[in-house]
Amino acid sequence: MGSSSTTTPTHATHLLVFPYPAQGHMIPLLDLTHQLANRGLTITILVTPKNLPFLQPLLSAHNHPNNSIQTLVLPLPSHPSLPAGFENVKDLPVHSFLAMMCALGQLHHPLLRWFTSHPNPPVAIISDMFLGWAHRLATQLGIQRLLFSPSGALALSVIDSLWHLLPKRDDPNDQNQVFSFPQIPNSPKYPWWQLSTVYRSYVEGDPDSEFIKDGFDANRASWGLVVNSFTELERVYLEHLKNELGHDRVWAVGPLLPPDNDDLSGPAQRGGSSSVSVDRIKCWLDACVEDHKVVYVCFGTQAVLTNRQMEALASGLEKSGVRFVWSVKSPTKGHAEGHYGAVPPGFDDRVAGRGLVIRGWAPQVFILRHRAVGLFLTHCGWNSALEAVVAGVPMLAWPMGADQFSNATLLVDQLKVGVRVCEGAGSVPDSDELARVVAESVSEKRVARERAVELREAALEAIKEGGSSVKELDSLVDRLAALEIPAGSKNLQSMRNGN
Repeated sequence: MGSSSTTTPTHATHLLVFPYPAQGHMIPLLDLTHQLANRGLTITILVTPKNLPFLQPLLSAHNHPNNSIQTLVLPLPSHPSLPAGFENVKDLPVHSFLAMMCALGQLHHPLLRWFTSHPNPPVAIISDMFLGWAHRLATQLGIQRLLFSPSGALALSVIDSLWHLLPKRDDPNDQNQVFSFPQIPNSPKYPWWQLSTVYRSYVEGDPDSEFIKDGFDANRASWGLVVNSFTELERVYLEHLKNELGHDRVWAVGPLLPPDNDDLSGPAQRGGSSSVSVDRIKCWLDACVEDHKVVYVCFGTQAVLTNRQMEALASGLEKSGVRFVWSVKSPTKGHAEGHYGAVPPGFDDRVAGRGLVIRGWAPQVFILRHRAVGLFLTHCGWNSALEAVVAGVPMLAWPMGADQFSNATLLVDQLKVGVRVCEGAGSVPDSDELARVVAESVSEKRVARERAVELREAALEAIKEGGSSVKELDSLVDRLAALEIPAGSKNLQSMRNGN
């Protein structure tokens, strides 16, 4: 991404960056951190010990005498619902998101001690949307907190509206009651079961639930908002957020992507272990003669399919006759043994030559950008959606939870870069129908492909020198560089004195 900031921050412009330990949350915030460090800001990143390896690519990129990125490693406080030794929710079932949010909230006092003993403490905190309590800490310290949203502006608008208005079901057992959001542009609406899992888990009066609600209320009250999106993609929703928040300190700085890497070692560092080497994936894709005919299948870093879903998906891919790369996530702690993530016996042999199954992590950005790939069967996680947009690859949408139904609304219904093939974490697709849609989608010059190419151009324009996201980043840096801890700040001074 280009850089043209008009303000050169002084050495005193120090930020604390606090990511939430889930891959889809950490990676874009670390990519933002890279951009901010490139623009001269001094940054401390807060992580727990087992998340430190995820910072390695970023720290390596800034490993020089004037290193502008430091780490603050604090132990993860315990929580009754978090198994000991697990510090990233990629290794845990979805309901662990709530427990992790509450556990991290216990870092308030250790952070307070760190701030008050630091000779040049940060002038602002940038923390994930699931760490809203950092606003309270910032207020206590007399500094500013910025909310980082790894979700897009439409999804964030829906989440904000839920916690602001607290809608309830007429019948507590009705999963299909439809909730409308007329105050949001284009008036999106969703059945109860498609709303945020974190919101649906809210129990009034429960201490953990109230802590989480307070965090989302604090998001609204924060000084600024940084969104991993770009103006040309979500203009009306970005304007809506400015109106809702009552200020213009909303910066759309996406798509936040990994720094360009010509060799294949860089992408491999961002994920984890894999059953197939990056070199072998490259060779397999290079051997595909036709462009845009390979379907890439991946459901992100959290979703693990049941064996019934695996069988239906495998059958659909097999019947379709298309070439494909399928990234399969293995079961994590909490998944019943033998019921999840099993590739049907003999499947690899039956599709040998036209199908490549990757057990474990896949270099998604590299795969999507390869000329052979022409379609992406995805859960519609926001990072995956942006990576597909930048690659100009249309999508087959199977949203499963979190912000994915809002993302599907944007991608399928509004931007027309995708087609829904299934909905819900428990749904099992019809293999014949799936085979038909997959085969048709790679064999025709569809509207979705044309729209995907147009969006790709808009995304690349946004992150070029002079593009909308580069201007927004520069504006963000200018505003951050103008912040300072007021001389003799009473808050900080009294805490340093132990009052």
